[in-house]
Amino acid sequence: MTAAGPKHPAAVNTADKEAVRRLREDIASGKNWYIALLGAIGRWQSAEEVRDDRPCRYLIDGEALDWMALAGRLLLEVSDLVPDDEAAALLFYGLPPVELPSGEFERLIGPDKYRQVLNFFYGVTTEEALLQTVEEEVLKERRSQGMVRPPDSPDEAFRRIYEESPAVLRRRFRREKGYGSRSASLTELKEFTYWLFKYRLKHSDKEKVGSDTRKALDWLNKKTVRAAGSRL
Repeated sequence: MTAAGPKHPAAVNTADKEAVRRLREDIASGKNWYIALLGAIGRWQSAEEVRDDRPCRYLIDGEALDWMALAGRLLLEVSDLVPDDEAAALLFYGLPPVELPSGEFERLIGPDKYRQVLNFFYGVTTEEALLQTVEEEVLKERRSQGMVRPPDSPDEAFRRIYEESPAVLRRRFRREKGYGSRSASLTELKEFTYWLFKYRLKHSDKEKVGSDTRKALDWLNKKTVRAAGSRL
């Protein structure tokens, strides 16, 4: 996947068109759609594109692949071939229709993209979970003190993790990226989260980084168990 290029690519490149063509062909020939999808992700090349006049970025900071966003984009091309409930389970709950043997996910998408997927998992998914976890801790503390709807929980979560307010950190992020005063898009919010991850690694001691990461992973594991249970 190319990490750089035109800010607003005019058209899908040849490799991406081939990835879509092979995806349809593989599913139509009887291959499990999820396995075919991972193969298509492995063949996809564009870091970003414009769809319906809206920029879509799949590779954040040139190193973190939002593979779920790319999966959703590819599934739109084969919506007539994939069961709606199975596609929704993957995109909304992260639950694939089949369990793959160890190492098969990496083999299907390729080692480079697999590293990018891991970067996104730890830099965006896990960082979001850490913020959620710490905010829940703050809420419990405030409620135990008699505050029914504590307004400062998100800000306090930021201070406990990054030792700065979210407003200060957002200004630093936007200044570094050269963003103006425009409203933040979903892609920019993911970029900000990845930036926070790097900020935390740089400014926190190793023991705190490890403790915070384990806390976030525990929260994610519980969430996954709850999501799987809701489908039983």
